[in-house]
Amino acid sequence: MNDLPGEDKLLPTEELPETEEVTSEVSDVEETPAEEPVTDTVTESEPVVVSEGSSAEKAAEETEKPSSDEEKKPEKKSPAKTKKKRKKKTAKDFAIEFFIKIAITAAAVVILLVFVVGIHVNHGNASYPMIKDGDLVITYKLGKPGSGEEIAYKHDGELKFGRIVAKEGDEVRITDQCITVNGYNIVEDVVYPTTAEGSAISYPYIVPQGTVFVLNDYRSDPGDSRTYGAIPMSDVEGEVILVLRRRGI
Repeated sequence: MNDLPGEDKLLPTEELPETEEVTSEVSDVEETPAEEPVTDTVTESEPVVVSEGSSAEKAAEETEKPSSDEEKKPEKKSPAKTKKKRKKKTAKDFAIEFFIKIAITAAAVVILLVFVVGIHVNHGNASYPMIKDGDLVITYKLGKPGSGEEIAYKHDGELKFGRIVAKEGDEVRITDQCITVNGYNIVEDVVYPTTAEGSAISYPYIVPQGTVFVLNDYRSDPGDSRTYGAIPMSDVEGEVILVLRRRGI
């Protein structure tokens, strides 16, 4: 039989042990553990790689994030959007506003006149010379007038003016040209002397609770507490705070 091509290239069976030696050498090489310096090199290089990656990522994130000033900065709106259209007022609107102001003013004046102050015109000379006939007198209603104060009061529906001489619980005595309260002479800024002439009450007179003893500045006119006794505080219109002279203007 003819020899097959390439048969001469086959190795003899005697050479097989050499291949086993080669494979054993290779297995020996593979079983040898890796040297420690190699692992140290790898472990030392790992932090460098990580740090470089983290710094690069942080730098990228900082470039992507806008600054805090830019975030807080409001967007500028165009003037056309910010300006609101104001409705033009008509004559009717102005008239309504005018009447509302008039009503508020009138209500304030009414409250002031009813609860705070009083405006009166004096008729007569019972409080002459402080208050003369025809004078415009303004009183304060919220005050608590004391002894010696000029007041406005009503008696039998008539407005009168007089000066408080004594208050509730006081003892009043009037003799010829002399008046005493609780046994003491009182000091008054009046021109005319006080007399008991025309008195309808007896002395000593004890001023009842809730009343005041009132005398006219013109003491020759006995139309005061000497005739009809003490005046209830409920009839007092207020303390005189201003007198406007109307005569001769």
